[in-house]
Amino acid sequence: MAFENDSLVTEFILLGITDQPALQIPLFLLFLVIYMTTALGNLTLIILIVLNSHLHTPMYFFLLNLSFIDLCYSSVITPKMLMNFMQKKNVISYMECMTQLYFFCFFVISECYVLTSMAYDRYIAICNPLLYNIALSPKVCSYLMLGSYFMGLSGAMIHTGCILRLTFCDGNTINHYFCDVLPLLQLSCTSTYVNEIELFIVTGKDIIVPTVIIFTSYGFILSSILKIRSTESRSKAFSTCSSHILAVCLFFGSGAFMYLKPTSA
Repeated sequence: MAFENDSLVTEFILLGITDQPALQIPLFLLFLVIYMTTALGNLTLIILIVLNSHLHTPMYFFLLNLSFIDLCYSSVITPKMLMNFMQKKNVISYMECMTQLYFFCFFVISECYVLTSMAYDRYIAICNPLLYNIALSPKVCSYLMLGSYFMGLSGAMIHTGCILRLTFCDGNTINHYFCDVLPLLQLSCTSTYVNEIELFIVTGKDIIVPTVIIFTSYGFILSSILKIRSTESRSKAFSTCSSHILAVCLFFGSGAFMYLKPTSA
């Protein structure tokens, strides 16, 4: 699919997190440590899962993909943000901005569906353990991940394509630390009505559908756990789900707050 750039703007200025010079170095060091910890943690997890044959199970296969996605989308944003802390003028070219937007959307949307696949994995493991090896065969797991990445690919193309149809005239200052959909909509000198409708529908689909599937799965999981008589088994079942449900609440909750609220663009 080919898109044309009709904008008069050739570059954008990122305002970043703060404009106070005294905070630039402390924030640079803080985010550098956070990024290095995130990257090292995810890389370590990926290497351990790949090298340890005992971890070649559906649960760890999904966890490997989740770590890969987390590593990628943090790398899409953070290195540029760290560079901006050390520069007087935080400039990003039009094409770099659109590329960053595309890959950010791709990895974030993919994560929505990887988290959904992980909920399905927990549902089968707790509610139908005898069917686990059949319901989550290597072929099924591969299809689930391919589907997740396909949803990310298609969603990213739609979001980025709709931004590329806009014209940016004089305003080129993005009130954010990376190229995101909502700050870009605020800079457009043409109507953003179609973009707002597209954002609400596509983002709503990518948040609401996975959320409904995940919480429906956990409804069945909770029902099955409460039927377990052994306190130790019940506690073990809860512990395997608690970290995932916490990640789901934080990820989808923040996404809904950011992208499904009314916009003033």
